Amino acid sequence: MHNADMQTATTAEEVLRAFDRYAYRARQYGLTVSLAIPGRLFGLLRSPFTRFDREVIAVLQRRYEALLARDLANVERGDYPRDLLYQLPLLRYLRQVPAALTDLPRFLWRSVAERHDDLPADVDRSRYPHYYLRTFHWQTDGWLSDHSARLYDPSVEFLFAGTADTMRRMAIPPLVAALRGIARPRLLDVACGTGRFLLQLSRALPGAKLYGVDLSPPYLEHAQTLLAGRGVSLVNENAEAMPWADASFDAVASVFLFHELPSDARRRVAEEMFRVVKPGGAVVVCDSAQLADSREIEPVLRHFPAAYHEPYYKGYLRDDLAALLAEAGFAVESSEPHLVSKVVVARRPRRPARRRTGRP
Repeated sequence: MHNADMQTATTAEEVLRAFDRYAYRARQYGLTVSLAIPGRLFGLLRSPFTRFDREVIAVLQRRYEALLARDLANVERGDYPRDLLYQLPLLRYLRQVPAALTDLPRFLWRSVAERHDDLPADVDRSRYPHYYLRTFHWQTDGWLSDHSARLYDPSVEFLFAGTADTMRRMAIPPLVAALRGIARPRLLDVACGTGRFLLQLSRALPGAKLYGVDLSPPYLEHAQTLLAGRGVSLVNENAEAMPWADASFDAVASVFLFHELPSDARRRVAEEMFRVVKPGGAVVVCDSAQLADSREIEPVLRHFPAAYHEPYYKGYLRDDLAALLAEAGFAVESSEPHLVSKVVVARRPRRPARRRTGRP
């Protein structure tokens, strides 16, 4: 490339970076302000007397700014393509608002009456563990209907004021680093849900063979649609007993799963992740922040299960993910909070660990 061409390319890159610094931030601020309004109204309906003091709000603001700065820095470093900054399909989500408003009376009735078992009559309850048969977040049908799957992603973005996808992206850089130099790496997303994180991974790691496992058939159907043509393999199984052989994957990820599990199930899933990842392979977990790393926003964290029916969340707050992964045999490399989430990076040691039961 000639010097003039190189200078032109460099200038174009600088222009793009400057554009992103302003356009991206403006877009995110707009999303956060507009999406926070319905979330605040719902909060007033559920907990009209809950207020957070200025210090907590200031900490959240600083964490929000740091999250946006990290997102931009990750793109500039090449951890994922810049189009992920603008990936959120706001218009598609807004088209779900009429369905959400129609559902609101049932939603509020369920939360006031505490109908945690209000599930579709045709659900075969014998197929699922007991802890799964609940209306998490008071959402209609729990995880077990097409209606729930259609509303899930928009609801989560409204809940987190447009930052859910951004927090998910914080798990991408350690996966990119862990898989660098591996030809056609195999990566598993545990509890992949509707496939949002797998969609991001397909853009950040185009050479990887991606797999997802989830217990909800309707959510996997939506993931199939979202990921059509991307060569992702999806499996309907319980993450406590995954169908793959030992050491099947170069890396394993999980996003927003562990806070939805009781303590014993968390440990079984962590042990299964240890089993299916190769020695030396990375495990990256993105989930809710915990008291071990986010004591300064404790009022917000403790308010969450009261407002949104998270039956295992109080125990999760004290059950530090880094310690849990170490207990399963992993060597923990880092644990870092991002707004109201955290990312823990661990690795299965190359040396032999304690003996585990393999599956064919």
